[in-house]
Amino acid sequence: MRYWIMGGGGIGCALAEACLADGHQVLLLSRRAPHLAGLDWHLLDCTDGEALERVCAGYSLPDRVINTLGMLHQDGQQPEKRIEQLSESALLNSIHINTWPTLAMGRLLSRRLGRHQSLRFAALSARVGSISDNRTGGWYSYRISKAALNMAVKTLAVEWSRRFPAACVVGLHPGTVATPLSAPFRAGLAEGQLQTPAQAARHLLTVLERLEPADSGRLFAWDGQEIAP
Repeated sequence: MRYWIMGGGGIGCALAEACLADGHQVLLLSRRAPHLAGLDWHLLDCTDGEALERVCAGYSLPDRVINTLGMLHQDGQQPEKRIEQLSESALLNSIHINTWPTLAMGRLLSRRLGRHQSLRFAALSARVGSISDNRTGGWYSYRISKAALNMAVKTLAVEWSRRFPAACVVGLHPGTVATPLSAPFRAGLAEGQLQTPAQAARHLLTVLERLEPADSGRLFAWDGQEIAP
């Protein structure tokens, strides 16, 4: 089986390693070179839609695509606790990283997919992107960009149900994983709640392989439970 994995952070590299260990072919698209033997790696900023098109044009379509890109905090940008802390630039930057790459890949795939191809496309989302599950507020940029990602997945799924009914696109919530993204926000976690990247990768791959076209457009947690929009 062939995988395309977008993003070479903790989860992206763990997914690539797990897929390679299972004997699959993996193309990793990231800004940093990973240290994994047998991997096909291409230097790429996956937020650049045009560059993404150019690179992927040289490859046959895979069986699975997983977008692991995500940003909660970056340089001077931190999750907002109050609306007064929100800026337009922070919101747009969050959407650029957390939402746009999935749409760019969806556009690329839609240009090349055949009607009967059973491709599975997953984008890592977050429970905090669920509108109905928002009970604490805050984190405006991150919540909004992940909610937008969930809507992007749903909208693409509706279109694919007509054009590519054998395909499936979903959002996956990896849980709290020991990566730099979660590092400042782990205080108070219950014992066993923090997963290693390797654990998260195995859980996500298990969920992905259970999906059917009827699941397209939905958001699933790492344990297979559906998250309400």
